Amino acid sequence: MSWVVLDIEGTLSATDQVLVVLYDYARPRLGPWISEHADDPVVVEAVRQIKELSGHDDVVGALHAWMDADQKVTPLKTLQGLIWQRGYEQGDLTASFFPDVVPAIKAWHEAGIKLAIFSSGSVAGQIAFFKHTTEGDLTPYFEHHFDTVNAGPKKEAASYKAIAAVLESDDITFYSDVPAELDAAAEAGWHTVGVARDGEPYGNADFGPHRTVHSL
Repeated sequence: MSWVVLDIEGTLSATDQVLVVLYDYARPRLGPWISEHADDPVVVEAVRQIKELSGHDDVVGALHAWMDADQKVTPLKTLQGLIWQRGYEQGDLTASFFPDVVPAIKAWHEAGIKLAIFSSGSVAGQIAFFKHTTEGDLTPYFEHHFDTVNAGPKKEAASYKAIAAVLESDDITFYSDVPAELDAAAEAGWHTVGVARDGEPYGNADFGPHRTVHSL
């Protein structure tokens, strides 16, 4: 079975949609969300991890600092995902893509290629993102969603080996705009494609041995 696994930020959707639109939406809601869901086991565990990783009790301050540095910290991604999920459900947020993305997704699907997502954003956030888009609900096109919790860090080969075990395939192609992620996927035996989008942070990156495209 052939699989295509896709990154989101910078590959399917503009980085600014995440770093500006989604981050700006989540930032003022982090503190209130933690207070309002103090008994939610997911939130309790996230707060515990934040205190442990930051070394202090200023949970919201740590979250804001990580966001400012665009650090892919798991408890931050968990809380952001929950907030974004509600935002999409309430109609406050709508996901949009580069013009070539949805036609490519539909073409792969029609060709019998299975699709999955591997993003640093939480699985809950990913599903909400693809469910509420300018092109409608795209979740039926994806068989699996992977994040740093159920797969591991995106720049480590072990994460891609873990995903391959779930997909039960040795024919997997990974599309990403980040060369280090492609290096890790290639080390795990995957096919790789670098996506160099004009105007994106990695648009002029050196993709080395990886096949490079400017659209899907």
